[in-house]
Amino acid sequence: MKAFFDDRQWKHDPKNFMAAGVKRACPEQPERIARLHAGAEAAGCSFEAPQDAGIGPIAAVHSSQYLTFLQTIHARWSEIEGAAPEVIPNVHPRRRDDSYPSSPVGQAGYHQGDTACPIAAHTWEAAYWSAQSAIAGADHLAQTGTPAYVLSRPPGHHAYGDMAAGFCFLNNSAIAAQRLLAQGARPAVLDIDVHHGNGTQDIFYARADVLTLSIHADPTGFYPFFFGHAHEHGTGAGIGSNLNLPLPQGQGDAEFLAALEVALDRIEAFGCDALVVATGLDAHEGDPFRALRVTTEGFSRIGAAIAARGLRTLYVQEGGYLSDDLGPNLTSFLSGVQG
Repeated sequence: MKAFFDDRQWKHDPKNFMAAGVKRACPEQPERIARLHAGAEAAGCSFEAPQDAGIGPIAAVHSSQYLTFLQTIHARWSEIEGAAPEVIPNVHPRRRDDSYPSSPVGQAGYHQGDTACPIAAHTWEAAYWSAQSAIAGADHLAQTGTPAYVLSRPPGHHAYGDMAAGFCFLNNSAIAAQRLLAQGARPAVLDIDVHHGNGTQDIFYARADVLTLSIHADPTGFYPFFFGHAHEHGTGAGIGSNLNLPLPQGQGDAEFLAALEVALDRIEAFGCDALVVATGLDAHEGDPFRALRVTTEGFSRIGAAIAARGLRTLYVQEGGYLSDDLGPNLTSFLSGVQG
C-alpha cells in the first residue's frame, strides 16, 4: 500500500498539556511518528513525501482568518513581554459571532478551543505538511483507485473550520474528503478514533454532500464531552448526513465491530464511492486514554470489515498514543485492510 508522510511533520513538539487542572507531558509526541512509520512499513507500506498542493485545498475547509492566525500567531505572541514559548489560551468568547479581537491573547482564545493544542514556532509548518500528506493521499486515491495510508501528525479530527482543539490544528480527514468531492467523488468520513470527530462533524454538519460517521467512547463522560451524542444527525441541508455511534466506556471488539457494521451499512446507503477513514488507534485496551478495550487482533478485524465493502478508501491517521502496542496496532489494522 502507498503511504504519505513529510519529515517536516516532526517539527511540532508540544510541551504543555493540562488534565484535571494539572500540567502534564503532552501525549501527542513526535515519537508517535517513529512508532507509526515502523508499524506501517511492517504492514508493507511504501512511503513517499507529498508534493505541495498549496493553501487552496486547506482553505476549502478552513477560514482564511483562521489560517492567517495559525501562520502568524507565534511570532506575535512572542512579542508579549514574559510570554510562554507556546501559545496557550486563557480566555474564550461566549459565542463565535461575538467581536473579533486584535490582541494575540484574545485571538488565541477565539481560535484555540482548549489547552491541548499549544502552538510553537514550527507548529504551522508541521500541520501544513500533515495536511499536504492527506491531500496527496486523496489525489492518489482519485487517480489510481487504490487505497493509501496517510501518516498525518499532528492529527486533525478535532479541528474546526476556524478553531484548533484536542492536539489538532488542520482537519486532515475533512481536507481529504473535500479534495475528493472536488474531483467528482461522493465521499464519506468514517471516524474510528476513541474520541468523537467533533471538528469533522461541525465542518460538514449543515451539508448533504459529505456523510460523516463516528464510533467513539460515550462523550457524556469523555472528551470532547459536548459533541458526539447519538441525537446529533445534522442540521438544515445536512439533516440525516451525520451518524454518531457512541459506546459505553470499557466495551471491546464485539461491540465496536457491531457498531462498525451499522456505520458501513449507512455508508453504502449514502452511495459513497470514496471513503476516508479517520484512523484512530486509541480505542486499544492499552492506550493511555483507556476508554475502550479493542484488542490488537480486533484492529485487524476492523480493517478487514472496512475493506470487505469494496470502496475506494483512504486511511488518515488520527489518535493512538505512546505505548508498546501502537506500532503493532497499526500493523494489525493495515494487514487486515490488505487481507
